[in-house]
Amino acid sequence: MKRNLLLISNSTNAGEEYLGWPTPYIAAFLKKFSVRSVLFIPYAGVNLHSQSIQQSYDVYEERVKAVFAGFGTELVSIHHADDFHRAVKHAECIVVGGGNTFHLVKMMHETGIMHLIRDQVRLGMPFVGWSAGANVACPTMKTTNDMPIAEPSSFNCLDLIPFQINPHYLDANPSGHAGETREQRILEFLAVNRDVRVVGLREGCLFWVEGDSIELKGNRPLRVFAYGQDAVEYREGEPLDFLLNK
Repeated sequence: MKRNLLLISNSTNAGEEYLGWPTPYIAAFLKKFSVRSVLFIPYAGVNLHSQSIQQSYDVYEERVKAVFAGFGTELVSIHHADDFHRAVKHAECIVVGGGNTFHLVKMMHETGIMHLIRDQVRLGMPFVGWSAGANVACPTMKTTNDMPIAEPSSFNCLDLIPFQINPHYLDANPSGHAGETREQRILEFLAVNRDVRVVGLREGCLFWVEGDSIELKGNRPLRVFAYGQDAVEYREGEPLDFLLNK
């Protein structure tokens, strides 16, 4: 598969500018693939404006556009398009922002862009996604952390990688909290979906994928879960290509 992916756990670390920590990686990724313009998918951003979801998309577009302007890269959001097929077909690069994964997946299916983006990215179109935008690169959205505020027609996603990402992965169990930890929820997933690995991708980390090669970038280890096996942690620089094997 001719995939070129940048899959980012989170957009912003505490106390930093928006898209601050991944800026060097995004800049390098866009430069490597000579990207001059990107098509932005804003549908996860549902609470950025009090008047309407449509205006939330406008606010989201302007926020991300300002960052990408610093890379010398033009950004336009797909919600302005009259023809979604044409917009995706002629895009140089797809960028999917974070937010609510349920609403994002619902809209990607309703507009028909889920399969359109899948086809183009599998042919080599660069793809950047953070948080919910990284979730949709997986086979399904089933390892999201989000509340089901909308009902997608399917949980199936882009299937650009054969494993599931759990973004914002946390080990902590806050004092006094009696609910499940993140690890327990992932183990529930694996009890039902036994043939799929799940990767807990901690904040401040990302995957850089080219073809059949995948690298972790960031100063924190990731955590790989597989049914019936102990979780294993891997750090930047350690071989991870096995994750791309089904």
